Amino acid sequence: MVEKMLVIILGIILLVTGTGLVILSHPAFGLWRHRSTEQIQASPNYYDGMFQNQEPTPQFTGNINGPDAKHRTLKMLKRFMFNKDTLRVPQEPMTAIKTDLKDLPADRDWLVWFGHSSYLFCLNGKHVLVDPLLQPEWPSSMMLKAFSGTDIYRPNDLPEIDVLIVTHEHWDHMDYATLRDIRTKVKYVVCPLGIADYLRYWGYSDEQIVELDWYDSFDFERSGLSTFDLYVTCLPSRHFSNRLLGKRNQTLWASFMIEADGRKVYIGGDGGYDKRFKEIRERFGVIDLAFLENGQYNANWKYIHTMPEDLEKVILDLQAKQIFTVHHDKYSLAMHPWYEPDSVAKKIAFKYNIHLLDAPIGTVVRYE
Repeated sequence: MVEKMLVIILGIILLVTGTGLVILSHPAFGLWRHRSTEQIQASPNYYDGMFQNQEPTPQFTGNINGPDAKHRTLKMLKRFMFNKDTLRVPQEPMTAIKTDLKDLPADRDWLVWFGHSSYLFCLNGKHVLVDPLLQPEWPSSMMLKAFSGTDIYRPNDLPEIDVLIVTHEHWDHMDYATLRDIRTKVKYVVCPLGIADYLRYWGYSDEQIVELDWYDSFDFERSGLSTFDLYVTCLPSRHFSNRLLGKRNQTLWASFMIEADGRKVYIGGDGGYDKRFKEIRERFGVIDLAFLENGQYNANWKYIHTMPEDLEKVILDLQAKQIFTVHHDKYSLAMHPWYEPDSVAKKIAFKYNIHLLDAPIGTVVRYE
């Protein structure tokens, strides 16, 4: 009887282990890719075995307690999953517009937001795509449930992409299925250190990938890779990285400045408030358009996402001519009401007479 029970237990263990290995072998996890460790370890931003923020940044604050980050993460996830506050999700379908992205003008600057942190913009006639999440497949579909009415774009809807920007490796910013399906449309990918390993694993060639550390720049025209006038600078953010398992902060997170023909567009990525926004303003001068994170915040992780009270500081420090806020209106990844981020941004814009570009998903918005 005891031997039979041991066989059953062993069988269950083997089944669970085998199932886990099969799941984790899915390319979306990227766990088995080769890491470019020499380049990563040579970075001045990599020390004590991981990438570091410019300022001390505890991942969790507030009342989430635990012996280490892993236990605090599990507590946070439990609280998130079992908090049934209906204000987190809209009760009616969201307004969204399906635009023909392949029939938009190349002689003017415009942007189209796909919800959350995915957007496409045209600068000096070139298409720049940021953090696309347009193909809901497992496993990301298990973690990210789109609000009703918002999930209307697919990879096939995109035009040819001159530059794809990936800001960091989190599931809501770097989606395997989308990146897989747009690979042949993308001329070049610009990403922070460590992300190139995922991209190579997913079929992108070395010739397509431009991998940068903070404060590295890349001039497409002078590089000889292309004749188009785009200049990209990788800049800091205050965030973290971890795809699922394994050691944290082994890939870099970043924001980016895109320059062309004297115009500047700032891609803020994810991250909490710090001194970088003033420094970016001092370094680059007048910024024509800034995409800023606004959503999925909570006092328990106030240093790694932009809190409502900090969004005002970000906007005033950066002093961009036009603002478009993202990271909201498609997924509920925090406990705040779904409509709060947009409301906060509008109040700040009204208070300081900020030129806030605010439009439903899929709307073609011209920026000056």
